[in-house]
Amino acid sequence: MFGLFKTDPTKKLRRDYERKLAAALAAQRSGDIRTYSDLTAEAEALYAKIKAAEKTGQ
Repeated sequence: MFGLFKTDPTKKLRRDYERKLAAALAAQRSGDIRTYSDLTAEAEALYAKIKAAEKTGQ
């Protein structure tokens, strides 16, 4: 009954993950490969957190 009011804990992580990927894509297109690789690594870390949260939530 009260599950209706619960928020999805991965929602913010997913939003941050998508933003990191978009920023990485923009950096890659502008030729800044170092920033691209840094942002991609950060996005991968967020993805690992999302998967861990989903696994514990099930």
